[in-house]
Amino acid sequence: MEWTQALWLSAIQGLTEFLPISSSGHLALAPALFNWPDQGLAFDVAVHVGTLIAVLIYFRKDIVLIIGDWIGSLTGGPVTIYSRLAWSIAFATVLVGIVGILLEHIVSTVLRNPLPIAGATITFGIILGATDKFGAKQRRIESITWKDVLVIGGAQVLALIPGTSRSGVTISAGLMMGLTREAAARFSFLMAVPVIALAGIWLGKGLVDQAQPVQWSILIFATMVSTIVALLCIHYFLRYLQRFSLLPFMIYRLILGVILLVVFL
Repeated sequence: MEWTQALWLSAIQGLTEFLPISSSGHLALAPALFNWPDQGLAFDVAVHVGTLIAVLIYFRKDIVLIIGDWIGSLTGGPVTIYSRLAWSIAFATVLVGIVGILLEHIVSTVLRNPLPIAGATITFGIILGATDKFGAKQRRIESITWKDVLVIGGAQVLALIPGTSRSGVTISAGLMMGLTREAAARFSFLMAVPVIALAGIWLGKGLVDQAQPVQWSILIFATMVSTIVALLCIHYFLRYLQRFSLLPFMIYRLILGVILLVVFL
């Protein structure tokens, strides 16, 4: 892999992992536009590690409180907003993990083609715009209930479909349940921690089984770039959501979906 390809793909992953615009859609389009070879499994692991590092750094205080209060709840301590968030995140992670294992073959073969990715990019882009326009946008993250967890966790399962956007579909579900844009995004990003970690471990398992040589300098570089880009993305996206709507992201997804159809049809 050339350094230019590593730079662009790791930046794309760091940006699109948390913006509601579909990382798989962009990662499918970039090699086709620039005639790049497949980046390989090792690279996918590296950029996943980068985005995981970013979300751990940004939400480090919340994560410490979530883990501490969760452990406290196991030992008879009081139920707090953070312990409730911990159980919510755990439930959503188990749900997506089970479905992901059961449907791994379909997701990695049939749905990994450009046309299904384009269809999901367009469809869930429209859903994102609709929930942003018609959602109540009044509730904060502290008000999350088990009903919300069931809906948002169930929506996260849909993110197994390439082109859906994990952040996009979970933010849409949060908006549908009446959360503010920022609350929906924060819960989405906190749910991303174990999901990204599990995805990295799952990819790493496949990496151990293959005997191909590894370009460590490229991988370290890709991890650093995806970490930096993802950190900036999380910070400025949350600030954006305090003032503006998600309409530009819906429009962008529609345009991306059409481009994917034109390029791959």
